[in-house]
Amino acid sequence: MVTVRLFGMTKSLAGNQASLSLALENGQCVKDLVGLVDERYPMIGELIHKKKILVSVNQEIAHEETKIADGDEIALLPPFAGGAPMEQTIDETQFVRVQREDFSVDAEINRVRNRSKRIGGISIFLGTARDRSKGRDVDGITFEHYEGMAQKKLREIRERALKDFDILELLIVHRYGEIAIGENIVLIVAGAEHRAEAFRACKWAIDELKQITPIWKLEHTPSGEVWVEEHP
Repeated sequence: MVTVRLFGMTKSLAGNQASLSLALENGQCVKDLVGLVDERYPMIGELIHKKKILVSVNQEIAHEETKIADGDEIALLPPFAGGAPMEQTIDETQFVRVQREDFSVDAEINRVRNRSKRIGGISIFLGTARDRSKGRDVDGITFEHYEGMAQKKLREIRERALKDFDILELLIVHRYGEIAIGENIVLIVAGAEHRAEAFRACKWAIDELKQITPIWKLEHTPSGEVWVEEHP
């Protein structure tokens, strides 16, 4: 028997459950697990086959032949709103965070500025909650995230940005929980010697965040709640 964690719209499709218990034997693979999901929750199974929902094992995206052992952490990941656990240094906890509380844009910019006196250009992206989305009014937003995996993916983005762009620092902060209209959601700050690389790294980082980070957005509208599958 294995426990499968659910996030975003998968919880709604499973009758508002936070997890599923499936009779999977030790040593079976993801393909077998998907078969069990097909039997009990065909709508979820159909989305898995269409690659709209991904299966993760131990916080890594799995393929159908991935083996599942007792004690593995398994989750079904709907489209993001947007290896072994990586050790986190004190530095990284300051520059990559997922948090419920709001953040100070000025304080985060200064955090990056203070990393190096060579920084001559700082580029930021600030995402805020708006009151209209895809033609419908929005009263508020709730963000859900996959604890652990979300932080790991953000650390990967920071590390790749530092490696692939000529920048000196990159900071990413993303909030979760209930967020009111007009409040801050996500901040990316890139610091470089020159503005061009700071701009490039900042744009790449937010685009990559929305592609690979397991964070989901639930919009509260006058006509009900809507899980957002894609970000513009």
